[in-house]
Amino acid sequence: MQQLFEYKEMHMDIKPIKTEADYKRALKTIEKLFDAKPGTAENDMLEVLTTLVQAFEERHYNIPNPDPIEAIMYYMEKSGLTRRDLEPYIGSRSRVSEILNRKRPLTMEMIRNLSKHAGIPAEVLIQPYPVIKDAA
Repeated sequence: MQQLFEYKEMHMDIKPIKTEADYKRALKTIEKLFDAKPGTAENDMLEVLTTLVQAFEERHYNIPNPDPIEAIMYYMEKSGLTRRDLEPYIGSRSRVSEILNRKRPLTMEMIRNLSKHAGIPAEVLIQPYPVIKDAA
C-alpha cells in the first residue's frame, strides 16, 4: 500500500485538530517550522498543519473579514509598499488616493487586480464598507 506522505528528514504523525490543546500544539509546531525551505519535508509539514489549523479556526472561531481598505493598508505596510505601488492595480495616483481615503468604492476590476497581483482575498475586498460622501 502506498503512503500519502513520505518524510525522509523527519517523521511526525499528523492527526486532526479536535481540541483546543491540539490547536495550541499545532500552532507551536507551525512556529518552529515557519522558516522551512520550500521542497523540504518540514515545509510539507508546515503546509499540512496550516491547512488543519485553518479548518479548525473556521469551525470554532467566528473571525470576521477585515474592512477592505484596512486590508489594503495592512498589505501595503506588510509589503513595504507606497500608494504609488498600487497604481497598476487601482489606477492613477488620484484614484488610489480616493480609494484609500474612502471617497470612492473599489470597482470589480480593482478587486480582481488586487486579488490577483497583491494576494488580497477577493472575499475581503468585495465586502461593503463606508464611503465618505462630500457635503458640497
